[in-house]
Amino acid sequence: MSDAMSERDGLAPFRDLLGESGVLTSPDMTERYTRDHRDLMLGETPAVLRPRGVDEVQALVGLAREGRFGLVPQGGNTGYVGGATPEPGRRQLVVSLERMTRIRAVDPLNFTLACDAGTILSDAQKAAEAAGLFLPLSLGSEGSCRLGGNLGTNAGGLQVLRYGMARDLVLGLEVVLPDGTLFSDMRTLRKNNIGYDLKQLFIGAEGTLGIITGVVLKLWPAQTQRATAWLELGAEAPIPEMAATVRRETSDLASTFELISASSLGLVAEMRGGGTGLNSGPGGAVLLELTASSERIPLDDLLMGCLEPLMEKGWVTDAVLAQSEAQRRAMWAVRETIPEGEKHAGGSVKHDIAVPISQLTAFLAGGAALLAERLPEVRLSVYGHVGDGNLHYNLVVPEGRDRLEFTRAIEAGFAHDLYALAADLGGSFSAEYGIGRFKRDLLVRYSDPARLTLIGTLKRSLDPQDVMNAGAML
Repeated sequence: MSDAMSERDGLAPFRDLLGESGVLTSPDMTERYTRDHRDLMLGETPAVLRPRGVDEVQALVGLAREGRFGLVPQGGNTGYVGGATPEPGRRQLVVSLERMTRIRAVDPLNFTLACDAGTILSDAQKAAEAAGLFLPLSLGSEGSCRLGGNLGTNAGGLQVLRYGMARDLVLGLEVVLPDGTLFSDMRTLRKNNIGYDLKQLFIGAEGTLGIITGVVLKLWPAQTQRATAWLELGAEAPIPEMAATVRRETSDLASTFELISASSLGLVAEMRGGGTGLNSGPGGAVLLELTASSERIPLDDLLMGCLEPLMEKGWVTDAVLAQSEAQRRAMWAVRETIPEGEKHAGGSVKHDIAVPISQLTAFLAGGAALLAERLPEVRLSVYGHVGDGNLHYNLVVPEGRDRLEFTRAIEAGFAHDLYALAADLGGSFSAEYGIGRFKRDLLVRYSDPARLTLIGTLKRSLDPQDVMNAGAML
């Protein structure tokens, strides 16, 4: 019997379980699941499985174990590190929860939302909004990414400064374990001291310890007021001191503090074929937004008040305050279009750096010195959530260079100098993207041996047959 025929026979139990529409095998239907979001890796899979409920996820895990298939859980396939891409030669089935999108419950008095892990993030936001509540997890890909993937990678996004990472928003979790057992801890409690916080094992684990199928998220009162400003920075503007001043002077009502370098702003302008209507100072620009749920809070006054000391010290040379929702959206459109601007310019090599906020100035200075010494001809695009210490430090592919070849060269050389600089300052090579398949060597290189031992022990204990997303992270 041929290998192809044997594989087809091996998929028959999955078709019996999920139906024909629940098992995709033709290459024209599976390619969007096997090609990673950045187009750096094309994986392969015998099939994409599309369960409709938790019971089907449990059953397919059992079938995979019996048939000696691996499983790769996948959300919206919008990750940057190849964590949801099935590897060639591993005989891995993709498990997409795109048919598991049920909003299970919204509790407006408990400020919680329970839903399936296949729910698109923007749909979860709308469900909260319909109840007069607010889900603060916000990403550029929120119209297509799914909650299971957000939790599997411990997504960050635009409002970490005030609300924290994805793991900080989770009260309860439901996970199908590698043996098919259902771990169900969908509690809505904020105080719950009953031993180990087991749900946190699976958040940030990238599907290597189980398949997340449900989640209970914290919500907040709907944000009914916003005050938004575009700040042009002076040449020596100290970002850490600015961020601290804003937090203090606004009583911590700042939800976002986004740095946009002059180069990143220029990429957006070039893509649009003209200006953006916004300018950067010698030190770049900051997009600052305050939010509140009460009309009684004089948000505009708070914004103006916090800008006064920044301008008096020369840290901010000019500021544009959004006078309408349309103007606010235009400012955010510039920030959110930077990745597209990089792609339009030929692509970029992305570095997802985190350092203590107090070390941001030192990191920016050190990175600039490294680039001037090693790659003076390369254009830099720096932007990110600097209010929480996260920088997207991206190198634009020079004109005429092959993107993949340039990426490999940077990752083999300059990137390590950059990561070493971050590590020396108490930082990390992965702020919010995760490890996936592209950063496995970095996890080994920059991790404490005890951390690696614990990760390996957990993986072997929960998944001794290496069914769940083998090759990701480890």
